[in-house]
Amino acid sequence: MYTHNNINRYMLMNTQIEKKILKLLGKEKVITSSELAEHLKISWNTAQNYLLRLLVDKKVIEIKKQGVNLWLKNDKK
Repeated sequence: MYTHNNINRYMLMNTQIEKKILKLLGKEKVITSSELAEHLKISWNTAQNYLLRLLVDKKVIEIKKQGVNLWLKNDKK
């Protein structure tokens, strides 16, 4: 069961990971979901979920190419 403390810790972890993702996108300019997963040592699905959350928040831009998703930092946000 989630407690208030666990939820706050979970939200803080997500925020820290999202900051790492945006910092990496600032350096690399373009990254794939697989590259992000490898860099953060997480599964592809987890990396994809973080990137989709950032997409909803308009912090990243997604470009779909044949069999791969490319991600860029949204500098207009």
